[in-house]
Amino acid sequence: MIDFIHVSKVYKDNGAKALNDVTLHIDQGEFVFVVGASGAGKSTFLKTIMREEVPTEGEVIIDGQNLNKMKARKVPYYRRKLGIVFQDFRLIPTKTVYENVAFAMHVIGASQRDISRRVAYALTLVGLSGKAKNYPNQLSGGEQQRVALARALVNDAEIIIADEPTGNIDPEMSKDIVDLLEQININKKNTIIMVTHEVDLIKKYNKRVVTIKNGVVVSDTAHPEIAEAVLEQAVENMPSGYYYAPTEDAEIEDFLKSYGADEAPEGFKLDTSRIREDS
Repeated sequence: MIDFIHVSKVYKDNGAKALNDVTLHIDQGEFVFVVGASGAGKSTFLKTIMREEVPTEGEVIIDGQNLNKMKARKVPYYRRKLGIVFQDFRLIPTKTVYENVAFAMHVIGASQRDISRRVAYALTLVGLSGKAKNYPNQLSGGEQQRVALARALVNDAEIIIADEPTGNIDPEMSKDIVDLLEQININKKNTIIMVTHEVDLIKKYNKRVVTIKNGVVVSDTAHPEIAEAVLEQAVENMPSGYYYAPTEDAEIEDFLKSYGADEAPEGFKLDTSRIREDS
């Protein structure tokens, strides 16, 4: 499904080597935690999967497609396979829960009928069918992250990339989010790659753990307890606990339009008449 073959990435502006000869394989339907201190190379690792960055050396092959050789016009179509969940939720504050989730389908030109059907399904999947008409500021942090997850799932993405999805929510809600990701992984067979620094959270789940340090994969194990010492060292400089950082990204609409849209639509109008009145 996902193959990194001797991948290195050097940024031209400062000469920093973000990834150094990374080789790994992730099977379809696998759930993988990726850990490492700030600046270890985790973000670059994700960006190469999202095709925001291209390796300086080596190859990234996903579902048989060589991302190095992918033409720019094909990138939006490739990204339709991806569902992305961010630490800071990145919801559009002026749109309802329904509209936030529907936006991911709207930008790829889905029909109103498909939007209504898929959004209802995604919201039910994350337990928010009764919050469709609410706005983000009317939700708890955990609920906002569930909306972000529904948005990632609504286009039936094959790969879910979760970048510190529990960083802004409390420990109990964090477990709920990972439980939900695990159930989606088990029931729908989505491939899930979750970046996190929460060692205690990782210990609760028997998943594969890839540890990156200074751009190098220093540990890759299916047993978190074996990698505990490596984990502790990798995240020793990361903040503990949780904190709240509300969405303030005014460009989130433009970003989402770049993930799957042939051309960014000028307007955003949705028929919300089909939302149940008891929602």
